[in-house]
Amino acid sequence: MSIYGLFRGRGPSGFGYNSTAEEVTAGLDLTGKTYLVTGANSGLGLETVRVLVFRGAKVIAAARTAQRATAATQGMGESVVPLACDLAEPDSVRAAVKAVHDDGHVINGIIANAGIMALPERSVAYGIELQLFTNHFGHFLLVCGLLDQLADDGRVVLLSSAAHLRTYREGIRFDDLGAEKHYSPWGAYGQSKLANLLFARELATRLPKPGQTANAVHPGVIATNLSRHMGRLTRGIFAAVGPVFALKPIAAGAATQTYVSAHPDAGSVNGEYWADCNVHESSAHGRDTAMARKLWQVTEDILANL
Repeated sequence: MSIYGLFRGRGPSGFGYNSTAEEVTAGLDLTGKTYLVTGANSGLGLETVRVLVFRGAKVIAAARTAQRATAATQGMGESVVPLACDLAEPDSVRAAVKAVHDDGHVINGIIANAGIMALPERSVAYGIELQLFTNHFGHFLLVCGLLDQLADDGRVVLLSSAAHLRTYREGIRFDDLGAEKHYSPWGAYGQSKLANLLFARELATRLPKPGQTANAVHPGVIATNLSRHMGRLTRGIFAAVGPVFALKPIAAGAATQTYVSAHPDAGSVNGEYWADCNVHESSAHGRDTAMARKLWQVTEDILANL
């Protein structure tokens, strides 16, 4: 438990900063339900898979390779279905969508958990800055490809971040998606997390069935493999201050996405931004419906040509 968390109470949901994924699903029987989790081989994704399986669900565990997913989930039994899905490669994402279709899965929840963070040097995929392409474009292609497999009351959960508060001044830099004019590791990461939030907001208005929902979550600041691209000094500072100030343990970091995707009380909430298992206010950019619509159209147009 973080000492920082002791000063933060529980919200209207009855849960808060220090709640864990097991705690927010206590008493739930998810038998017969199927979830898809990206980034399932480590960190928050792996903990989310573990808890959903513990509560009786079947989980499609997506990772860059099926071997990674299989190795990470050993011991969880036949309730885990490994799936290869490299979000930076459209052909891999489309193959993953086809595999889910071919298996006939009806999906109760898609948890878009995978991501990369704060790449020290500018990298691109198909002309798009790599964090934006992986975190947003890859998930957009996956989620939209699976909407016809989503249950009547299915939920889509996009992992955003409080980092969306500190993105570029313009929000989404539509005139520089490849970061050719300027690149900032944290600005680019924040932009990708803003894109996740805007995608959830717009998707909430476009879902094909009235009982379906889409939401974005901030898991908290957690020391996971996501920080592997940080410099050694930054990682050291995070490790040193985490127990005292802000870093959540993984069990608590996975709580919000698990709650929003599985708890009955979250089932009627649509198009919101969550943190600490409760609805929170996002940045002004995060509430910009015009920017969300434009991002959707631009994303569709770019992916259609890949």
